[in-house]
Amino acid sequence: MREFTVPPLDAPPLVGGLADAVFHRAERFPERVALCRKNALGGWEEVTSARFRDEVLALAKGLIADGVRFGDRVALMCRTRYEWTLFDFALWTVGAQSVPVYPTSSREQVFRMLQDAEVSAALVEHEDHAMTVGSLIGGLPLLKRLWQLDAGAVADLTAAGERIADDVVHRHRRAVTPDSTATVVYTSGTAGRPRGCVLTHAQLMFEASTLTGHWEAALRGRPGEDASTLLFLPLAHVYGRMVQIAAVRGGVRLAHQPAVAGAELLADLAAFRPTFVLAVPYVFEKIYAEVRRTAERDGKAGNFEKAADAAVRYAEALEQRAFGRGPGPSAAMRVQHQLFDRSVYARVRELLGGRVRHAMSGGSALDRRLGLFFEGAGITVMEGYGLTETAGAATGNPPGRTKFGTVGPPVPGTTVHIAEDGEIWLHGPQVFAGYHSDPAATADVLHDGWLATGDLGTLDEDGYLTVVGRKKEILVTSGGKSVSPVPLEERVRSHPLVAQCLVVGDDRPFVAALVTVDQEAVDHWLAMLRRPVLAPGELVRDPELETEIRRAVVLANAQVSQAESIRTFRILAHPFTEEHGLLTPSLKLKRQAIEEAYAAEVEALYR
Repeated sequence: MREFTVPPLDAPPLVGGLADAVFHRAERFPERVALCRKNALGGWEEVTSARFRDEVLALAKGLIADGVRFGDRVALMCRTRYEWTLFDFALWTVGAQSVPVYPTSSREQVFRMLQDAEVSAALVEHEDHAMTVGSLIGGLPLLKRLWQLDAGAVADLTAAGERIADDVVHRHRRAVTPDSTATVVYTSGTAGRPRGCVLTHAQLMFEASTLTGHWEAALRGRPGEDASTLLFLPLAHVYGRMVQIAAVRGGVRLAHQPAVAGAELLADLAAFRPTFVLAVPYVFEKIYAEVRRTAERDGKAGNFEKAADAAVRYAEALEQRAFGRGPGPSAAMRVQHQLFDRSVYARVRELLGGRVRHAMSGGSALDRRLGLFFEGAGITVMEGYGLTETAGAATGNPPGRTKFGTVGPPVPGTTVHIAEDGEIWLHGPQVFAGYHSDPAATADVLHDGWLATGDLGTLDEDGYLTVVGRKKEILVTSGGKSVSPVPLEERVRSHPLVAQCLVVGDDRPFVAALVTVDQEAVDHWLAMLRRPVLAPGELVRDPELETEIRRAVVLANAQVSQAESIRTFRILAHPFTEEHGLLTPSLKLKRQAIEEAYAAEVEALYR
């Protein structure tokens, strides 16, 4: 199949902007809890629709009092927290445009984005951010105001706005039209310099309404439960931003957590108990690894492996039945599944708070077997696919018809087309209008309303899309063989000891790989072998570890031809990190930067 379209649920909005939802919901459901935020004691404080409306209105007055005008661009440099959402909707209330900046961005990156976006004001989280932006002011003549959250920015602006009448704010809000620019979001920069995607209120409203409408049944854990989600994705990324907007517009109770993984995130999942989560594959990989390690520590590794295999088989049978290709799980499967549910699968659900029955994964590919495992454990992880240029998801697996290993059919209102060279082209109301102040780059990707994504993919007979890699990432060996590195990397990464894998081989005689290890997983592995902890320098030369990684490489090679297979690999002492400029904030590999940083190691692979 070369093209597939799904009709829209609703027509694109004709009037209004994003902030209207805050005021409309407060009028209709004033006492309904809209958000939750952490109080001084670490507990969850409920914020009703009316209270959130009042806080947005008060902050909007303060922004006007401090000189923010309709159409101004304001940078937000902050982790995922309640105040980001508050500022976003206050800025949209007065007709200003927000410009997200990753809080981990380097000084050079911050300067490039603030200069390119021509921001007139900036909100930062703490003193370090303030010092970074403050050191750049000499080169940013349009930047006139700098607010710091941890220094009382919200209280100060609220106080400054007390003399502003409500009607002044509402005149600004009513002047916002669907085609007004809402935000300029910068791409992650995996393929070079980040570019600012101009997204309108209409595009974000259409995307949010499609998300809550199409997946409405999945947002609630069980019938009758109020929908809620814990947002821990970075709000500087369009994925996290869309979750925020959809929650506020759709009446989904929203809480924030700045940690993408780790003990802090697991603790808040357990305390907040969301009914639905949106995450990246890394989170699901970590939860799987945690349950597996716990079983191994308890001497139940064999039982876990049997449970995992049973979950996958059970989920495969459900998947086949959903598409009319099988009868579903057999009686024996159902009995075995029930036996493992309390001892293994319940633990998986507990780690997500106990109420989650559906989740969304995006940002990068989720391993099919991992998706099947979670389905068998009682949590349907639906993969989706989108770009900053599409304001979020362009495709997504629907509840009840999830096809694991794919990113689903187009979301309602969207068309997916596969070009002759395999490139994915997208068309729909959520496709952006262009890059800020970069018409040449815009012309490269937009063609009569169609977005050429730069990704390669295939559509199956049901209209489900599978993404196979990036056009610019295709390696061509010196023997002329074209190799897509992503599938190989994902298969190597499926080994529990592997953290990251980068496949190399462009203009080289064969394909090779750089591999980093998951230190926590390796420490656990050594403990199970009753071996002492090894320093990073010792690990890279450890023969048993090399044997384990070789097994992962052999399994990956079994899926490709000999010419495409990884011939050799090098274990690195340290992981690729965002701090060293080797990962994007959404944890994608910066290939060129990694190859440059490890040029000596790459050369050694070919000696």
